[in-house]
Amino acid sequence: MADTPDPRKRAAGVWLAAGAAMLAAALVLHGPPDPDLTIQMHSVHDGHGLWSLVHWSAAVALFLISGASFLTLATDRRVRQSPALASAWTVMALGALTTFSTAISEATVLSAAADAGDLATFTAWWGFATGMANGFFALALATALVAWSDMRSDVGRLPVWAAGAGTLFGLFSAIGWTLGEQLGLAIGGPVWLVSSLLMCLWLAWYGLAPFRAAAAATAPGQA
Repeated sequence: MADTPDPRKRAAGVWLAAGAAMLAAALVLHGPPDPDLTIQMHSVHDGHGLWSLVHWSAAVALFLISGASFLTLATDRRVRQSPALASAWTVMALGALTTFSTAISEATVLSAAADAGDLATFTAWWGFATGMANGFFALALATALVAWSDMRSDVGRLPVWAAGAGTLFGLFSAIGWTLGEQLGLAIGGPVWLVSSLLMCLWLAWYGLAPFRAAAAATAPGQA
């Protein structure tokens, strides 16, 4: 009979998969920001309902990803025994929490400032939200390291090719963020959006992998 996976590890996987799937949906609906903050403020005002939905959804998603990361650190001995993996999951948790503050501020203060036509408040809080959103860079690098470690492990959750793909998705997400947000290059936005969407889908797959393995182990004809 196959060993029953630790329920706490399964919970971490569910949190990660749910959070990553929600974040992927939020990325699809978010759309690119406008560099002209006056135009951006009017866009937020005109699309108030969708803006709030997207950012509250993103906040919940990032909270779940952060929780999954802390649960993984607490329940997976293999992760705690590896300085690189322990660091990766810690960075993922903190990066998700940092970006969580961006989502909350965009759903509340920025939304209210846009409705009131208060450009000064909107500009100040936009700067705060943009700065805290650099946590997404940390989240992307952490994902790349988790995937790379899984690719090199003898007991990896995913096939080697899939873990390799996750490594690339995380790296390209970090590169796209740097190009777009730090260097102001137009190509950075599309690179970041596409790679981040793929990265989120990969994280959802990674989170659910233990369930697929358990199902395969208990299927008829399996030992």
